[in-house]
Amino acid sequence: MRIPSDTDVITFHDWTLRVRPASRVPARLLLLLHGWTGDENSMWIFTRNFPPDYWVIAPRAPHTADPSGYSWRAPQGGQRGWPTFEDFRPSADSLIALIDDYAARQNLDAGQFDVIGFSQGAALTNVLALLYPERIRRAGVLSGFIPIGSESLIEKHGLSGKPFFVAHGTLDEMVRIEYARQSVALLERAGARVTFCEDEIGHKLSANGLRALEEFFA
Repeated sequence: MRIPSDTDVITFHDWTLRVRPASRVPARLLLLLHGWTGDENSMWIFTRNFPPDYWVIAPRAPHTADPSGYSWRAPQGGQRGWPTFEDFRPSADSLIALIDDYAARQNLDAGQFDVIGFSQGAALTNVLALLYPERIRRAGVLSGFIPIGSESLIEKHGLSGKPFFVAHGTLDEMVRIEYARQSVALLERAGARVTFCEDEIGHKLSANGLRALEEFFA
């Protein structure tokens, strides 16, 4: 994996972050959320052609994953059941605190920010947007799903007019395409404006999906 040379790994409070400061002002803040067993290096392939006014933050998830890497939900005692909304709530709350503290340190406007997540990180992206819709400007949900237990927040229609980009592979065996199609319907029920990219590919983003993602966040 090729990591951009203009990024740095830092420790901020209890977090490990890979950060790329914006080279143009005013800066937009972009949060990258890796998938299960990923880390702060996993997401950069998606943003290599993003505009220079993005100040990009990629945190390492707080929990270790088995057999390696990191996870956005706490260990489940050897069980690997499908993640629920409540599994992700602590990480969502912690990320908001991280964004606020880091933005204050860097004198950045974090009243609203953009977020992209892959797989488990995409599920967390959905949770983050449903819990804090006023903070999310636009969201990218790659090979993800909406966790069980999100229904009450969906019915509040808190995502009214919010732009979402959802991409998924029809050959995905880890998170089946049915979950993505269900997620699109639920996001639209919550009021979001969804751009949906579906390609004949597995648990990754296609070249067509990457181009669409770049256009969405241009």
